[in-house]
Amino acid sequence: MRVIKAHAYGNDFLLAAMGDLAESADRADLARRLCARHTGIGADGLMLVAPTKTGAVTRLLNADGSRSEISGNGIRCVVAWLARRDDLAAGSTVVIETDAGKRRVDILAREGPRVLCRAFMGPARALRETTLSVAGQDVRCVVMNMGNPQCVVLGTPDTLTQDRLHTIAAGLATHPYFPEGTNVELAAVEAPGRVRILIWERGVGPTEASGTGACGAAVAAVHFGGASSPVDVEAPGGTQQVEVTDDEVLLTGWAEVIAHVEWWGPS
Repeated sequence: MRVIKAHAYGNDFLLAAMGDLAESADRADLARRLCARHTGIGADGLMLVAPTKTGAVTRLLNADGSRSEISGNGIRCVVAWLARRDDLAAGSTVVIETDAGKRRVDILAREGPRVLCRAFMGPARALRETTLSVAGQDVRCVVMNMGNPQCVVLGTPDTLTQDRLHTIAAGLATHPYFPEGTNVELAAVEAPGRVRILIWERGVGPTEASGTGACGAAVAAVHFGGASSPVDVEAPGGTQQVEVTDDEVLLTGWAEVIAHVEWWGPS
């Protein structure tokens, strides 16, 4: 079984052809084995991909084998692979089908294996503020759905610590308020056009970056934190740009294919 490894700002994925899996395959178990950092190939998630005339159909499993509706960085990784496979030029548009619906992705530029894309991520739905008790504290949160659930904790730069990530963010990710779990971002507005975040990804843990997480943090910062659109969202792995409008959230950043790997384990 051949898989492709790609990443966007350190948020890494393995891409596998849906048709390569046996009908009896345990997809969750396969995702856990492939994504294991020390005994597998290593990744934050497994993207199952079936190319179409306009792009691809995808299904995403997190590193722990759980299902996820969409990944903003993951769909760009698929576009980077399609651009390489089909030699797609800047100006091309690709449609990626996910469990959260179809997402249009425009290719803005190509530099070797790296592809700069703008993804149309849809609107932030069910946007609201709420207070939740976690780790012995009452925490004000901005929650929404960006195709997947997001919970953003706005604070000051000094609140973006590993201790709070592993207590507050980790606790919110499995809080009863979110029956299917949630992605969590600790966020600080450093300037009207700049937000810094730390990420706890549902089904993964800390990640270097998150596309939908960057979108969620930008939406929260624009609506409740005094930020303006467009806004640069800086994660440990790098900075993506997010545009927030009433009808759409647009995510711009790069992704790149880094390896083709032959998996010797059973598929």
